[in-house]
Amino acid sequence: MRIRLLPIILLSCTGMLSTESSAKMPFDPAEHAVFETTRQDGRYVSSRAIVHNLMDGRKPRLRYSSGMDSLQFAAWQDEVSRAMERLMRHPYMTDTDIKSPTLTARYSRDGYTVERWEAYPLSGAVVPYLVLVPDGVDADNPVPAILCIPGFGQTKELLCGESSIDLDSSVVDPGRNSMAYHYVKEGYIAVAVDNPGCGEPCDLENMAGSGRADYVTLSRALLELGWSYLGYTSYVDRHILEWMKTQPSMRADRLVVSGFSLGTEPLMALGAMDRDIYAFVYNDFLCTTRERALVMTMPDNNGMRPWPNDISHLIPEFLCEFDFPDIVASLAPRPLICTEGGLDRDFDLVRSAYSMAGEADAFTAYHYTKFADKADREPVDSMPAGIDRSTFFRLANVDPPNHYFKAEHVLPWLRALFKDDK
Repeated sequence: MRIRLLPIILLSCTGMLSTESSAKMPFDPAEHAVFETTRQDGRYVSSRAIVHNLMDGRKPRLRYSSGMDSLQFAAWQDEVSRAMERLMRHPYMTDTDIKSPTLTARYSRDGYTVERWEAYPLSGAVVPYLVLVPDGVDADNPVPAILCIPGFGQTKELLCGESSIDLDSSVVDPGRNSMAYHYVKEGYIAVAVDNPGCGEPCDLENMAGSGRADYVTLSRALLELGWSYLGYTSYVDRHILEWMKTQPSMRADRLVVSGFSLGTEPLMALGAMDRDIYAFVYNDFLCTTRERALVMTMPDNNGMRPWPNDISHLIPEFLCEFDFPDIVASLAPRPLICTEGGLDRDFDLVRSAYSMAGEADAFTAYHYTKFADKADREPVDSMPAGIDRSTFFRLANVDPPNHYFKAEHVLPWLRALFKDDK
């Protein structure tokens, strides 16, 4: 990869330039999109270029290799699981340390019931969540249960089609992202959680349920404690998932995790750590996050190279161990559906893992409608360096305006998956 130095001195001194000279020297981001050096020894003065070079040269330790046999694959899965446990840094809590969740309210809806529960995963912590139970489901008639994890700015109420956290006066108004509502209408129990710092857990009480969130400040505090946003999120979600395993109305052998957008990250963490999860709904595009950081280097109009995401996605050492496609491959042979595309290269890697595990048909993948025809997808083996976000999305076969819960793909897939369980 070429490394080009930004004209840092020029940019930092623009305030000293005259208006006339500034007008003659407009900054062109495309000109500086790729790191380069003119030094004969090939070294870099730019700190950003140096770190970029370190990332480019340090390959993940647990990358999936399509040449593994079944024994090697099983050993690799164990390594992925142990690495995820280490990176998530879940606190060790005994049964006596944690108070059991409690039911706080119950409301009738058309064909199902909404229950509000509170979990207490840490000292001083209250974590509300909603449980949607179809009519007729109980300990004598248990059904599959689905843990629903929302995307950025979404709330558990939105997932359930509720208009307010005040469920007593709430109006059911399901939108296309109301995955929990769609699931309960299909006859499954749906458990909907908030992402930390958003909705009811938002720090501003008057913003509860509004979708307002502060992920960054929370992430900063967690990082100062040696934890991470994903580590905390996956711990809270895991606590609720463990509770689901004990509920007689929920089939412990048919637990599904469904993540939308931001929610796919705890989905992957939980999937790597918990072999009891039966199946996964991955509702986002699949990408290699390390590559995204390496190639999205076009500066903005101020000459700054933005990072692909904020610190709520930062897990120290994560990219030293694996990347998203590796983790998704480690879920084999458990049933998995990916609904919003990505590079065919990454899907081929996951397919290889499922084929090697003897369950090729257990992996299902869809592209955005815009890229459903292979002729409309770029045959990309590796992303070009120096691109911006919109170019990355185009090359990765992503259609951002149509990013939503793909019920049209997920619900038929679940019907087929559970057809013998009715």
